[in-house]
Amino acid sequence: MYELSPVLDAAVEPGTNLLVSGPPLTGKRALGLDLLAQGTERGEGAVVVTTKDSADRVLGQYGERVDYETEPVAVVDCVTRQQGVGDVTETELVKYASSPVDMTGIGIKLSEVLQGFTANRGIGRNRIMVHSLSTLLMYSNLQTVFRFLHVFTGRIQSVDALGLFAIDSTAHDEQTMNTLKQLFDGVITTAEDAPPTLRMASE
Repeated sequence: MYELSPVLDAAVEPGTNLLVSGPPLTGKRALGLDLLAQGTERGEGAVVVTTKDSADRVLGQYGERVDYETEPVAVVDCVTRQQGVGDVTETELVKYASSPVDMTGIGIKLSEVLQGFTANRGIGRNRIMVHSLSTLLMYSNLQTVFRFLHVFTGRIQSVDALGLFAIDSTAHDEQTMNTLKQLFDGVITTAEDAPPTLRMASE
C-alpha cells in the first residue's frame, strides 16, 4: 500500500492513479509534493512531470520538504526547452521534453527515469506527479490528452506506482472533467477553506 496519511488519512493500492482537482491557489502542487516527499522518506522513488515550472524550481520546492540530494527524486521538465533554453544537459534525474505538446517524449522520459531507478538503485516503488493537466489541455485537444493519459496511467498501473495528476477544475467544462475522471481510480479535491478530501471511484 501507498500511505497518504497524515495528509489524507488514507492508503491506496499500488498501481493507483488519482486526479488532484481544485480551483487555482488551493494547494494542489504543494499537496502533490508533500505526498511525493512522504514516499521519499520511505525509500520510494519520486518523479515530477512539470508542464508549468522548470526543473530547478521544482527541485527547490522539493528541497523544502526533504533533502533530496542523495535520494531518487527526478524531474521531467516540459518547460525549459520550449522557452528556448538550448544548452540544458540531461542527467540521470533531470530529463527534458521539448514542450507540453511532446506527449510521446514525456512518456519516453518517464520510462527512462523509472528504468534508471530500477537498474541503478533497485527502487521498486515510485510516486509520480504530473503538474498540470490544465497546461496539456491548453496546448492539445481533449481527445489527444485523453489518449496520452490512457497510456500514461496504464504505465503507472503496470509498474505498481502511485500516480497523482493535478488539474485546475475551474478552467475546464464539466464534460471535460467527467471525461478525464474516467481514467482515474479516485479524486483528491482541494478547496480554499477546507482540507483536501479523497474519494475513490469504487465508493
